[in-house]
Amino acid sequence: MQKPNQPPTPASADKAARMEPVPNQLTINGKPYFHDGDAAMPLLWYLRDVLRLTGTKYGCGIGACGACTVLVDGKAARACQTPMRSLAGREITTIEGLEGAALHPVQQAWLENDVAQCGYCQAGQIMAAVDLLRRKRMPSDEDIAGIGNLCRCGTYPRIRSAIQRAAALMSEPKS
Repeated sequence: MQKPNQPPTPASADKAARMEPVPNQLTINGKPYFHDGDAAMPLLWYLRDVLRLTGTKYGCGIGACGACTVLVDGKAARACQTPMRSLAGREITTIEGLEGAALHPVQQAWLENDVAQCGYCQAGQIMAAVDLLRRKRMPSDEDIAGIGNLCRCGTYPRIRSAIQRAAALMSEPKS
């Protein structure tokens, strides 16, 4: 326990920095939010527990599986490993943010290719695919395999087909 009027030890200073509330204004799915809670809180728990946006799933908690993938400033990020302190002024898009009057082309391709089995990893898979297609208009099989999101049901061939279909949908001229 730290005694009063003593300088903090490195360990207590580190703990205090992690626990100190940090005011963050951020945008999630096009709406402004203000977080003034625990700076070390992972984005995943802010989305699920505070905002009740439950489309982003908890998988492994270490950033390995990709079930929690969201877009931060348009790039795929693991929400379980993204602390709130890093998000001031950033734009976050969750699976709920892709919804609108029409399905996103990736969502449409997912349905056309009947990708989901259990469906647990699909929100993260879709968000990773959206990021990939923003970076590469016509990704190769190797590019798609490089996403790195895991699917326990093993629907990788359908995921690959859906991403290729989404790429085709996105390259079609708009009418």
